[in-house]
Amino acid sequence: MSSDSKRWVASHVAALPKSGIRDFFELVAKMKGQDVISLGVGEPDFVTPWHVREAAIYALEKGKTYYTSNLGMIELRRAIAGYVTEHFSVNYRPEDEILVTVGVSEAIDLALRALCNPGDKVMYHQPCYVSYHPSVALVHAEGIAVPTYAKDGFALTAEALRAAWVPGCKILMLNLPCNPTGGTCSLEQLTKIAEFCREKDLLVLSDEIYSELTFDGVHTSIASLPGMAERTIFLHGFSKAFAMTGWRIGYACGPAPLIDAMMKVHQYTMLCASIIAQEAALEALLRGWDSVCKMRDQYHRRRDLVVRRFNEIGLTCHSPRGSFYAFPSVAQLGITEKDFAVGLLQQEKVAVVPGNAFGVNGIGHVRACFATSYEQLIIACDRMDRFVQGVKK
Repeated sequence: MSSDSKRWVASHVAALPKSGIRDFFELVAKMKGQDVISLGVGEPDFVTPWHVREAAIYALEKGKTYYTSNLGMIELRRAIAGYVTEHFSVNYRPEDEILVTVGVSEAIDLALRALCNPGDKVMYHQPCYVSYHPSVALVHAEGIAVPTYAKDGFALTAEALRAAWVPGCKILMLNLPCNPTGGTCSLEQLTKIAEFCREKDLLVLSDEIYSELTFDGVHTSIASLPGMAERTIFLHGFSKAFAMTGWRIGYACGPAPLIDAMMKVHQYTMLCASIIAQEAALEALLRGWDSVCKMRDQYHRRRDLVVRRFNEIGLTCHSPRGSFYAFPSVAQLGITEKDFAVGLLQQEKVAVVPGNAFGVNGIGHVRACFATSYEQLIIACDRMDRFVQGVKK
């Protein structure tokens, strides 16, 4: 094989940094079999409820192994429309305002590819999910990071948006509740953000994948606010609340011309989401809400445990209002977030993710996912306590 094969890699891809999460988990993989407790991967420890799995099995038995409409099964789109109306107070037509995708990640990629011209500017709050900025770069657009801070519970504010805005901004990406911080916005904050978007004529990509996992207060979609449905693409999926990460199934809702533009890209690339996953998703929407509530109650209990323990240990940690992530500060220990994560892994066999993987505003923090069992979290906190006390000596 030629050693200079890299010359064929597109320059904008070559310039992309590797995911900080993946780099770190290469270290974790090398410790396989060593009793590592992982608080790193954002994945529920619950198995997809049996009735959902059974629906997929039944679909296979019936020979449902073919393509669906590019937009997705109409029965699923109707169920999505009903679910979004009931839980998010926004109405979408199943016929042309809903697109079933391969997870929210594909929906984000489709939206950016369908809507961005080279050089367009895309705003996003930071710390943020690791794929946001690379996804923007892959469509030759420019990312504009808007900082959020621990003192505000990592809530995005209209004032920070205004300070970061520059001419040429076209899109605002929102992720509420936020991965990795668990940050959310109050209705008052969200209303001001909506006003800013209307003033600056911004289109909003609203990733609400963690919305069902809101522990304090009520989740409000920005799409439900006056004048926002027509300038918002609502993005959601089944991975987190329904414990269906491996099914890779999500959806986008929005104005028909925008969904049609996204569908153009989707039909030439993915064609459609797996029919088996769509059948499972349909069952989840129709009869899965009780399971969602039970899992949310467990996450709530776990959040209270880890936040209390982290603060007792001496790692300042705000209480995330949603998601299943805590984002404690390690700055007071006088070591970097990477040194903390590597040291904790090597000495106490607990995996967390360095906060700088989520952007510069994550420096001084680590992400700890509490989607593992209560009993394992107790052990992990005990080990972290021992590690922190050792660092302090």
